[in-house]
Amino acid sequence: MPTLSRSSPESPCPGQRPDLVAAYPRRLGASAHDTASHRALAGKLAGLLGCPCSVDYEPAPASDGPATPHIYYVPAMTLGSPAAARLGIHGEMDFYGGVVPHDFVASKAITHALLDGARAPAPAGWAAQMGARVRDAVLAGYTVFSAEDALLAGTLLLRNGPVRVKPVQATAGRGQVKVGDEAELRDALRAQNENETAQFGLVLEEHLEDIVTYSVGTVRLPGMAASYVGTQQLTRDNDGNPVYGGSDILFVRGGLDALAASHWPAALRHAIELARCYDAAVQDCYPGFFASRRNYDVAQGLGPAGDCRSGVLEQSWRAGGASMAEACALEAFCRDPGLTRVRARTTESYGGDDSRPPEATIVYDDDDPQVGRISKSAGIVQHGHA
Repeated sequence: MPTLSRSSPESPCPGQRPDLVAAYPRRLGASAHDTASHRALAGKLAGLLGCPCSVDYEPAPASDGPATPHIYYVPAMTLGSPAAARLGIHGEMDFYGGVVPHDFVASKAITHALLDGARAPAPAGWAAQMGARVRDAVLAGYTVFSAEDALLAGTLLLRNGPVRVKPVQATAGRGQVKVGDEAELRDALRAQNENETAQFGLVLEEHLEDIVTYSVGTVRLPGMAASYVGTQQLTRDNDGNPVYGGSDILFVRGGLDALAASHWPAALRHAIELARCYDAAVQDCYPGFFASRRNYDVAQGLGPAGDCRSGVLEQSWRAGGASMAEACALEAFCRDPGLTRVRARTTESYGGDDSRPPEATIVYDDDDPQVGRISKSAGIVQHGHA
């Protein structure tokens, strides 16, 4: 039997209520800290929706018995259309996350055009027009599905400066390699799995220095919505590698249009516009896509000539690093209808580094068998009406 817990927020928002929030589907092989984050998020969303939460839910076999309960799903990954249909997910109000018509749409692969247009290898369903739509909203780069195209794409990009090689399924910045010449490029490409490149793709993209990475996103639950812009921080994992270390985020009520209509400094305003361009292109180029949670990483930094460069790096339509901050912000908006902005923060630290703010909720603080000691937290930092 699923384990049920009931959360009761001080003042839940009005709107359609599901009967149960389910932390499902889960990701096979997920680390202990990822599993804890998934469960904590589902519990927080259940509190917002005023219903029980199951962290070990399993779908019941189809039957002609009593009507099944209305489940609100919190998947650990972006869902394909067939999987969503099997669960009865037909729109944004059925779940927290995203649904894509092809698996590759959920990865970094769609951020860039192919090297040689229609002649380059690509998976079935690839929308060639996407690259043209987002050309001015992303950094210079290519997506490739063969080792030969990877070498050619990297060689072309190296003419203008260093290049970053990015496996499309890696997260938190892991697996990426900076190359500065053709010899380093060849070494980096030899380290790639050719079968994985052919199946999932590989991104080669211009490298920037002094990068600031912004998170731009929006989240909708039944009866509530918020959008946000904030900055990401890097930290060092237990192996000394630079990885995602958390986000500091400002939220407003409503969708991305409401976010864009608010007053922001120029850098944040530009990041918001790039994210909106990318979001609109995906909706137009990949019919069948829908998402209640949309997050876009936007980089701003310096090119080889010292010029300012910016572009969307990737998208996330699943539970991610900013998700607990999203839930905390929605909770704050629900409790105080007069709030217009909310600031929330997530932190991830490794080893003995404990940089979480004192008011944060601990999501995980333990030795993870896969990554070692890690602490994850989230919470409201401050909020106000200005």
